[in-house]
Amino acid sequence: MDREADDIDTDGYRANVGIILMNDDRQVFIGGRVAARGWQFPQGGIRRGERAEEALYRELTEEVGLRPDQVEVIARTQSWLRYRLPPQFVRRDSSPLCIGQKQRWYLLKLGASESALRFDATEQPPEFDRWRWVDWWDAVHDVIYFKRFVYSRALHELGAHAFPEGLPPYPPWWRERMGASARDADY
Repeated sequence: MDREADDIDTDGYRANVGIILMNDDRQVFIGGRVAARGWQFPQGGIRRGERAEEALYRELTEEVGLRPDQVEVIARTQSWLRYRLPPQFVRRDSSPLCIGQKQRWYLLKLGASESALRFDATEQPPEFDRWRWVDWWDAVHDVIYFKRFVYSRALHELGAHAFPEGLPPYPPWWRERMGASARDADY
């Protein structure tokens, strides 16, 4: 991806879309990062002049090979959700300096067969080399530590659309894994 074309605001946050892809069983897709142990939802930068929804569909195709007609947009977050990068992940030599991400999250329902998921749909190097479906809150457990709170906020807000009868209960590991942020959150 052309980082120079990404939209970074005056506070140093890169505009980004996050994608929560849900199957018929209301499990969510997480992808395993290439040559790494990490798992995450598909996500990617919004380029200058690009609308968030355009970035959503571009990233969906680039990262998991799905076309717009293979998903249904269920909901999106009302506002930007932000996370700050730990100092060791900030690229000090980039300009403008990016200190974190501000994300517009989308909840999508898969409307195609799982065989439509592919990591080689573009000329870009693949982001993922494996994937799996997980229960609603499990992505928070499996994602890198500095994204946990933003994942929990996105899942909490969008979960009302996936589970109109009420969100699934938080798993036993929730408070320990989320730490003080979970104790202080207004959930």
